[in-house]
Amino acid sequence: MKHAQKKPPTVLVTGFDPFGGEAVNPSFEIARALDGELVTGHRIVGAELPTEFARSLPALDALLRKHRPVLVIALGQAGGRSGIALERVAINLIDARIPDNAGDQPVDVRIAAAGAAAHFTTLPVKSMLAALRAAHIPAELSQTAGSFVCNQVFYGLMHRLARSRRRVRGGFVHVPYLPEQARKFPGAASLPLATMIAALRLCVETALITGDDLHYAEGATH
Repeated sequence: MKHAQKKPPTVLVTGFDPFGGEAVNPSFEIARALDGELVTGHRIVGAELPTEFARSLPALDALLRKHRPVLVIALGQAGGRSGIALERVAINLIDARIPDNAGDQPVDVRIAAAGAAAHFTTLPVKSMLAALRAAHIPAELSQTAGSFVCNQVFYGLMHRLARSRRRVRGGFVHVPYLPEQARKFPGAASLPLATMIAALRLCVETALITGDDLHYAEGATH
């Protein structure tokens, strides 16, 4: 009698649908490209979240229940960023500069009424930064994920993982425009999709193989 083959553990990578009048969102294009890949014995599931305050976290909850990932990296587009931005902290605040895709524009609203003021990423972001720079991919640590749906998902993810009985690493990464998007904004930075896919694959690999994160001051010399 043959034994059923054990499924590899899952890494969940999410991106958002286009918003703000854009026809494409690089965050989901990256997640879609990585869907089904095997990285250090883990299978990546790429999924799309709606850029809507009311629907994004329920959609994330459904993905967490279905796939029971050991690692979650949520992605979002941040036009104006010059490279891959590894987010460090999510704040318990929605303050929308523009409406979401459902037309909602909450201002000064808490994400979790009884939640902490902020949650930190549990990804090894300094190790990830070092790996990206070693691969000559523009990258930086970021101290703010804003206050739009990206931050809501980041905070909501970390709030859920903090209360989970399972040990699951998670965090958020912002990506810049694609070149075809940046053409509409003179001077705006961008990265090719292939570069961003390689960057996130490297982020996943680094998060899976790294225990304790590196400890050094950003910008320090060695």
